[in-house]
Amino acid sequence: MKVIIVSVLIVALLAPQMTNAISFCPNRCVCDDVKLHVTCGEGELDVLPIALNPAIQRLVIKFNRIKAIDSSIQFYSELTMLDLSYNHLLGVPERIFMYQKQLLQLHLNNNKIGVINNKTFHGLEELRVLNLRGNFMNELTENMFTTLPKLEELNLGQNRIEVLHPKSFESLTNLRILHLDDNSINMIPSLSLSPLKMLAELYLGLNTLNQIQPRAFEGLRQLRRLDVRGSMLINVTIDTFRGLENLRSLDVSDNHLLKVPTVQLSGLKRLEELKIGQNDFDIIPEGAFYGLFNLRKIDISGSLNLQRIQAGAFSGNTNLDTIVIASNKILSDVEEGAFSGLPHIENVILRDNAIRSVREELLPWKQLRNFDISENPLVCNCHLQWLRNLLKQKPIETEQSQIICEYPERLRGEALREISSELLGCHQRLSHDRAVVGAILVASAASVATFVLVAYRLRHRLVDMLGPNWHNKRNTLKEEKELKFGKCFEEIEYHQPNFNVYSYHCQHQVQQHLPTCPVRSYDHHIYEMPIPVSDL
Repeated sequence: MKVIIVSVLIVALLAPQMTNAISFCPNRCVCDDVKLHVTCGEGELDVLPIALNPAIQRLVIKFNRIKAIDSSIQFYSELTMLDLSYNHLLGVPERIFMYQKQLLQLHLNNNKIGVINNKTFHGLEELRVLNLRGNFMNELTENMFTTLPKLEELNLGQNRIEVLHPKSFESLTNLRILHLDDNSINMIPSLSLSPLKMLAELYLGLNTLNQIQPRAFEGLRQLRRLDVRGSMLINVTIDTFRGLENLRSLDVSDNHLLKVPTVQLSGLKRLEELKIGQNDFDIIPEGAFYGLFNLRKIDISGSLNLQRIQAGAFSGNTNLDTIVIASNKILSDVEEGAFSGLPHIENVILRDNAIRSVREELLPWKQLRNFDISENPLVCNCHLQWLRNLLKQKPIETEQSQIICEYPERLRGEALREISSELLGCHQRLSHDRAVVGAILVASAASVATFVLVAYRLRHRLVDMLGPNWHNKRNTLKEEKELKFGKCFEEIEYHQPNFNVYSYHCQHQVQQHLPTCPVRSYDHHIYEMPIPVSDL
């Protein structure tokens, strides 16, 4: 203790001279007395140096062998950033930072720190960022961070934390980013996160949650990003995401969901990005993401059981502009219409699946900017000529050299873009199609001719089959028609002069109740007796 006091007195006496002169800079360190920065990377330091400029504001000592933070840190009271990551720190003494009143960032990640408590960070009232990632901590105790009222980012990822105390995060009312990923947390106590009123990003992935307790996220009205990937989730309920109406990004990939949780996700009205690959469902059904009207990007990658994407799978997500469906090893069936109803789609990634062919009607190619179907076992035949032509025109950005044929054997390993139409078999296909059409036309003509010939030869039998009534009825209808048409033109005695033929004809109709003719009268005859041909 006496040695430390003497050292502090010596440094205090020498401080004015050290500030105005070039300070001692250890081997493998870079000291900037203008910017007041010191960086010691990958050196052989095993203790904190005490001969640096006391006015330094930024001290970075990474990849060294420092095992403890001793009282020499008190010499540097002007620090705003201290980085001691990738060392061999076993612990942090209580109140060791009581003189760092201006410290804004403290990085102690990737050490061997096992225990901290609510006195460890005493004095750091201005601290904004605390990084404890990659240590050996196994518990978060009550009121552990009450001395950090202005903390905005806390990283506790890659530790061994199993238990979260219900009051672990008390007083962190300004915290915006919290990393708890890659631990052994099996339960999030209800309301344990509720003090984090300003939390915007929460990372809980790579834990053993199995399920998320109801009300676990209650009160997180400002949460924009939630990551629960790789948390062994088997099921999510309607209450799982309750209270997250403002969530914009959700990652539930690498879990054990047996089907797409359509109903459970439908309440996230503002969701814009969703990662849901590496789960156990085998189909993306029609309307799988109904209700997510603001969804812009979706990633369904790495699923071991996914086999089929139905038509209309994204029909309710009209704002989608990016779809990533990659590395689904048995996905071979993408139905026509799977991407229909997407007026803003620009990026489609279908890389590394089991797709053998793609129909031209699958996507609106004119509006696409990026398309990738590489690393699929494509069958290169005339059905893919349209894609070859598309690659030739280069209307979209794609990994052209990676679109390689798998079948047939003669084209294996060849780039689709470089294969001619003849090698794709399009000419044989055209000749075959013409032959088929010709055969159909000939067969149709022969059938019609045969039918007409048979009908003609059997015309009498057809009449007999229809019966005598049909023949008599047809004749009766014909006679009635002729009668109506000829009543106005009965036989006339042309040799009688001065006879009003028209008047006689109409009177005769009235007497027999026949349809009347127009009433006209003449004072003289209208026809003369015809002249015999012999007289002519």
